[in-house]
Amino acid sequence: MRILACHCSCPDADTAGAIATVLVEERLAACATVQPGLSSVYRWQGRVERAGEVLLVAKTTDACLDALVARVRALHPYEVPEIIAMEVVGGLPAYLAWVQAETEPPPEG
Repeated sequence: MRILACHCSCPDADTAGAIATVLVEERLAACATVQPGLSSVYRWQGRVERAGEVLLVAKTTDACLDALVARVRALHPYEVPEIIAMEVVGGLPAYLAWVQAETEPPPEG
């Protein structure tokens, strides 16, 4: 199983925090970091735009990626939100194992 870091730019901290909470509560991400203070420059509908944004980085696995993308699309206010998954190629083994464990369904009991 591959560990992924998924980037998603959001219009504000409230939106990023709400999406992060849902992703973790639904076990689609083990954790999510919300980083304010971004300044984005992008082309949209033929114009160069500038906007202040907040970056959401969700740590997940490839097994959860499709569901995570679908959930972000359902919650995100942008018409075409940035959702980019990057493979984590290394890291602290205990942390990577924790990400995997926290994105698996809880044991039945």
